[in-house]
Amino acid sequence: MAKKFYITTPIYYVNSVPHIGSAYTTIAADIFARWHKMSGDKTFFLTGTDEHGAKVAAKAKEEGKEPQQFVNEIAAKYQAAWQNLNINYDRFVRTSEENHLKAVQTALQYMYNKGDIYQGRYEGLYCRGCEQFKSERDLIDGKCADHGTVPEKMSEDCYMFKLSKYQKKILAKIKSGEFKILPQEKKNEIIAFYEKEGLNDIAFSRKNVSWGIPLPWDKAQTAYVWADAFLNYLTGLGWDGSNPPTPLSKGGAGGLKFWPPSVQLMSKDILRVHATIWPAMLLSLELPLPQALFIHGFLLVDSKKMSKSLGNVIKPEEMIKRYGVDGTRYLLISATPFGNDGDISWNKFDEKYNADLANGLGNLVARVSNLLEKNQIATDLSGEINKKLNKKAGQALADFRPDLVLSDLWLVLKKGDEKISQEKPWQMEDKNKIKKVLQPIAQDILDAAKILEAFLPQTAEKIIKQFSQKIIKKEAGLFPRI
Repeated sequence: MAKKFYITTPIYYVNSVPHIGSAYTTIAADIFARWHKMSGDKTFFLTGTDEHGAKVAAKAKEEGKEPQQFVNEIAAKYQAAWQNLNINYDRFVRTSEENHLKAVQTALQYMYNKGDIYQGRYEGLYCRGCEQFKSERDLIDGKCADHGTVPEKMSEDCYMFKLSKYQKKILAKIKSGEFKILPQEKKNEIIAFYEKEGLNDIAFSRKNVSWGIPLPWDKAQTAYVWADAFLNYLTGLGWDGSNPPTPLSKGGAGGLKFWPPSVQLMSKDILRVHATIWPAMLLSLELPLPQALFIHGFLLVDSKKMSKSLGNVIKPEEMIKRYGVDGTRYLLISATPFGNDGDISWNKFDEKYNADLANGLGNLVARVSNLLEKNQIATDLSGEINKKLNKKAGQALADFRPDLVLSDLWLVLKKGDEKISQEKPWQMEDKNKIKKVLQPIAQDILDAAKILEAFLPQTAEKIIKQFSQKIIKKEAGLFPRI
């Protein structure tokens, strides 16, 4: 029986266009999803856009547009960006969709009816940039750590969520590994947060934010951004907000057949809310928690966060123009051990592109195919998966290290290149001797390409087609030098 694999990215906030950080997460998710599909698993890959909130409404007003028009345009840019990067998602969810709105209202009504959402008053600090309430301990020198702005004092009537009620249950599930947080240091970080600071009830609605989902029992209030956004992971599967989920025969999602997520990928800046508010909401809704959260680091430029003011922003479309789609996918995923911060720059990308792709994979494919065609040597390559190579790649991906798969494959390819340089088959006249040198290398290239289908799909397809012929012929270069 086929295994199930459900993977999500965060839904991306539409106050700005797609950037390299969101591309990094989404490419990684695409690789994991493609691998599981290749392995025969029933796979669902969800991504999308987070479209409500005061910040979005303000940005739309600034551009002289209605919020819905504005979010439609930005969501289309995300969809185009993912198409350009050959992202093969199963569903692109948008929180302004009518079915999402209705499901959120149904879910929040359930939580309200059981007493987990109650009327209260919030007094404290609010960061408009994050659209989050902050405590003093979240600030650095009195300013938001992410935006560098001083949060404003806010006092307003709202509805609160009993986050504190679920602290012990969530912590126990994290410690036992039932709710995995990876890598280990991120698990340690969250456990320390629970034990030192704990969970307090939080505001779950806003009174003066019209661009949001109205609470069904009090239309003067709209759902707080996380109350709305987190439920996309359920509504993206077709969930209607009911508890228990309405069966497919009655218009529901068939009992959420892919739930719970196998892994939810995200960057470290949104770990805390995903490890506190999100599991508490699921416990309130009496639904299983995700099997794992995997947290990756930031991509830094010369050790600094990208920002418009520093002029160091690297855009996905600029990378595609310079390196091609598969070149971009390779450079981002191989930039750093997945989970760590990575230091990137145009110079580093250029060097790695030329070394690994133009002079590495591309040159090896050209050398081998040219020599085989020139000498009219028929090969006897196996079309079967290389079980040893495949198992090693599968283990690295199970450990959430797609970068390791690439480095392992490139070691194999490098050995092939070195073998050709040592043996000098272009100086040989005996075809059998030439074949003896080149056939094992051609087999390694074909075996590597079958694994690379998850990473560099267009390139892998070209290589597989080229190296599946009896007489392998030289084709156009894969990666032109820069």
